[in-house]
Amino acid sequence: MEIGILGSGTVGRTLGAKFLELGHRVTIGSRDAAKPEAIEWADAHGADATDFAEAAEAGELLVNATAGAASLDVLLSVGAEALGGKVLIDVANRLDFSAGFPPFVTVSNHRSLGEELQHAFPSLRVVKALNTVNAAVMIAPERIGGGVHDVFVAGDDAEAKRDVVELLAAFGWRRDRIRDLGGIKAARGLETYLPLWLELMGLLGTAEFNIRIVGTDGS
Repeated sequence: MEIGILGSGTVGRTLGAKFLELGHRVTIGSRDAAKPEAIEWADAHGADATDFAEAAEAGELLVNATAGAASLDVLLSVGAEALGGKVLIDVANRLDFSAGFPPFVTVSNHRSLGEELQHAFPSLRVVKALNTVNAAVMIAPERIGGGVHDVFVAGDDAEAKRDVVELLAAFGWRRDRIRDLGGIKAARGLETYLPLWLELMGLLGTAEFNIRIVGTDGS
């Protein structure tokens, strides 16, 4: 599959390397097609580096790995024609670092970034996923807890979610731990989890952790 990744930072490059390892073709997009770090990464990994619009055109499936505060503007610059009815995995969180670290989360329980992207591009099939773990855990859940922990998907298109679940399973996520939260509205909960995630990171002294749902049946 040809995968277009919008965003060439740590998350975009980490996901890109995993997709390549799994045999997919990757085009990674930056605001500037000549971004040296993106070109160097692409040359080293056998991928293509370009701008956002061309990465979106190239991908059969897209990943939004841009900074969440800029995500909507990036997709608007790409345009609805290039995005079409493709599946977009939205892994971004809208964070405000203006006051330093830890950042503020600039979404609310009334409207999430995932919903805004879906509203702006009704034909695009947005699936919120992977925004609750750091990049290393995204692609290698076995790094912590023997892989027995939870990841979530939310989106309005059932077929798109099935496609994303298959990719997550290929990453190593256990199918019984991939939790479907329903429609894209559930992205509100996934995104507003970030303040707690940041507090836990400070408490634990690491970003490599996740949560596990423990039910009354002990699972």
